[in-house]
Amino acid sequence: MVTTTEAVFLGYMGLLVMERLVELVLSKRNAEWAFARGGVETGQAHYRFMVVFHTAFLGACVAEVFLLHRPFPATLGWVALGGAVLAQGLRYWAISTLGERWNSRIIVVPDLAPVVGGPYRFLRHPNYVAVVLELACVPLIHGAWWTAAFFSMGNLVLLSVRIRAEEAALGEAYARAFARRPRFLPEVPRG
Repeated sequence: MVTTTEAVFLGYMGLLVMERLVELVLSKRNAEWAFARGGVETGQAHYRFMVVFHTAFLGACVAEVFLLHRPFPATLGWVALGGAVLAQGLRYWAISTLGERWNSRIIVVPDLAPVVGGPYRFLRHPNYVAVVLELACVPLIHGAWWTAAFFSMGNLVLLSVRIRAEEAALGEAYARAFARRPRFLPEVPRG
């Protein structure tokens, strides 16, 4: 029998899957926009792996909770939910700031100035900060410890490849614009 917290978690995961599908549609539309303006794509080999990895993550969250009968972890579950919601807010702040330039793939339109507003005022990769937070928090909402640990570690490897490819594709203008911005954690002003 499914508990109330398991049913709510399953509903949350269903919403997350629908959100990812909407993001793929948006990404495809934005890719068409970029290619129409001479956009160049890089990183196709690791992108395929990234899609499989993130799809497996969603399935693993549900599988661990239901197959291993993970209980709702009370306070930690609520904190994890707060972290997951924060991650979504940061993700959509980044997406809305980039507008048509946002994509789940690495597609760079030549001669466009780097976007330095929104969350990009504070760090280079706010979307990846959101992904890191999400991969840690979403499974922990219902005690899926193994999924949180395994996919967080795998994501570190994936991001090490992804960020190098993305920063190389964005080129010198990006490197100059973001030279003084940290990659993941905003700096606290001293003074």
